[in-house]
Parts: sequence; C-alpha cells; structure tokens
Amino acid sequence: MRSVHNDYTERSAPKRVREVLLEEADELLQGRFGIIQTWRSIAEKVDSEPLALCDGRTIPEVGFVSNQRVYRDRVAETYHITHHPDHRWFYFPEMRRNEAIVFKVFDSDASAGTRFTAHSGFDDPTSAPDAAPRQSIEMRALVFY
Repeated sequence: MRSVHNDYTERSAPKRVREVLLEEADELLQGRFGIIQTWRSIAEKVDSEPLALCDGRTIPEVGFVSNQRVYRDRVAETYHITHHPDHRWFYFPEMRRNEAIVFKVFDSDASAGTRFTAHSGFDDPTSAPDAAPRQSIEMRALVFY
C-alpha cells in the first residue's frame, strides 16, 4: 500500500476548527465534534489505485506516527498508520462517479469506539496494465454534536 494515513490528529483537528470557524471555534470545541470525509471518483469510474479503508474497530491505539504537512499558508498534521496484523481492510474497486464513500476521520470523543479511519489508495494487481490513472475528489465536513 501507499501511505496509510488518517487526515487529522488529536492536535490538528481542533486546530483546523479554529482556522475555519475563527470566532465560533472556542465555544464549539467545548463539546464533541468530528470530521467526516466524502470520497468519490470524478472520472466515469476508478480503473486503478482504488481507495482502501481499514475497519476502525481493528486499529489498536498504537502505530500512529505524526506527520507534518507544510502548505503555503499553514502547517497541518496527519497520522501515518503502521502495519498491524489485526487490521481488517476493505476496498472499493471500479467505483463509479455516482458512488461515494463517507467515513469519519476524527472524533473528539475518546469513548466513541472508532475515532479515526486509516485509508489509502493502492496498486491493485487486478487493474489492467493500461488502466487510466485514478481521478478522485474528497470533501470534508465539520460536525458538532
């Protein structure tokens, strides 16, 4: 697999809320919040490098490696997830443009069970050798409970 990751960390998720919501952030961060991600193809279908998701219930609380992502206007942080034999993976081959995957990439509630979703595109050995490169888009939503 390529870089197995989760898009937010304990530190970067509240930071992102503060960057986006400015004046409202401190009040909203007093309660539970989450970040939900939607992923889909923008081509007719995904012919190569499909998205794989790890069942969050199979991710132990070990193997999270913080990784900084430096942008022109800000510094973000993600978790890279190291291999663990308990991981259980699912993937979505040949997804069509009218299909989407929705998954949670952060939950501030430590008792929520699944708080992160490790995910990655990967080289699918069943893809045709001349398969078109994947074209996809992801969108995120902040959720306040």
